[in-house]
Amino acid sequence: MTDSLIKENFNLKESQCTLISESTKAIEAAKESIRRNRFELELHIRANPKFLHTLTPIPPPKEPLVAKMMAEAATKADVGPMAAVAGALADIAVTDMKQTGCKVAVVENGGEIMADSDQPVDVALATGEEPLSRRFGFRLTEFPIAIATSSGRFSHALSFGDAEAATIFAKNATLADAVATTVGNMVKGKDAKTAIQTAIERGLSIEGIQGVMIIYKGQVGTGGKIPQIIKIT
Repeated sequence: MTDSLIKENFNLKESQCTLISESTKAIEAAKESIRRNRFELELHIRANPKFLHTLTPIPPPKEPLVAKMMAEAATKADVGPMAAVAGALADIAVTDMKQTGCKVAVVENGGEIMADSDQPVDVALATGEEPLSRRFGFRLTEFPIAIATSSGRFSHALSFGDAEAATIFAKNATLADAVATTVGNMVKGKDAKTAIQTAIERGLSIEGIQGVMIIYKGQVGTGGKIPQIIKIT
């Protein structure tokens, strides 16, 4: 990325975001988008408490858009809709950024990334205190692209697996986020090689998923289309 880009942190309750663009107008659009959609989601949850607590798919509501997107992705991934909340907020924020006419729109929300850019974007893979955390990442050159990571070791999000990282690549972050949960839940047991391969196959079987990378017990497995891996210094 060039030095002319603006990078700004924006936190709102559980949403801890990094926003990147060449345009201050786009950055402000992203903030407003996250505020608005969080508020609409909170209202929906207040009226529909099951949406917050269920760990299985529920029928998508017609509105608000953020809840509809979450529930649709969760149905594909066979998880509860809250598994896709960070990705959905990122997706809508990037859409709102692009509507301002900006060339670069990147939103990272709690580790889930949505990016649409006319230039390469480098991102680091964070896995808490694991040895590989922030030691390598990806150079994104084909857009739009989303990256979501689930971890049974460091993430605040609920996972029933033990992977250091289950990273999903897709065209939208809502789906990537939900599928990262599904894949991450599967990675457990003594046989790391089998656990990794089974989880990769499950991830790639879901329509819309482009690539899967799993780190488990020091082993790394990949499947599908993965962006260029780069060393982070």
